[in-house]
Amino acid sequence: MKKVILSVLAVFAFGFANAQSKGGSDSMAFGAKAGLDMISAKADGASAVSATGFFVGGFAEFGLMDKLVLQPGLNYHTASKDGIKFSYLSIPVLAKYEIAESFNLMAGPSMYYSLESTDNDKTRFNLDLGASYNITDEFFVEPRYSLGLSGDVKVSHFLIGVGYKF
Repeated sequence: MKKVILSVLAVFAFGFANAQSKGGSDSMAFGAKAGLDMISAKADGASAVSATGFFVGGFAEFGLMDKLVLQPGLNYHTASKDGIKFSYLSIPVLAKYEIAESFNLMAGPSMYYSLESTDNDKTRFNLDLGASYNITDEFFVEPRYSLGLSGDVKVSHFLIGVGYKF
């Protein structure tokens, strides 16, 4: 896991050193986001356990085409309920497409690494689907659903966040 985190940090650092002006397919931007994380965990044949917490993290945006952006990120999630603690690092890699001025749809895979689990396999893979609305050129809101795809316990997240692009 240390290699994954260091690789992500290296990409952010390299991108920061080579940042270009905003706009167009050669653009690059960095930012931070935080918000509400509503977690639902369900094992086969068992009732779902849900908890509400928060997430905080950073992201980079790389312009691919005129209205298409690649947005990798690194987030910390935490929540607890009735003595059950959820604590994750997530690495989403989202494709973001502008469908109207200030309104974007996004989708892509995400990897979650459990900081609390005692299982041998602490890594889970999800599919993220969401949207974002640019309030200004810097501030945005972003609702997103992260559907749990792997593991004996499927852990899904409904995220409502706000972000700022530097």
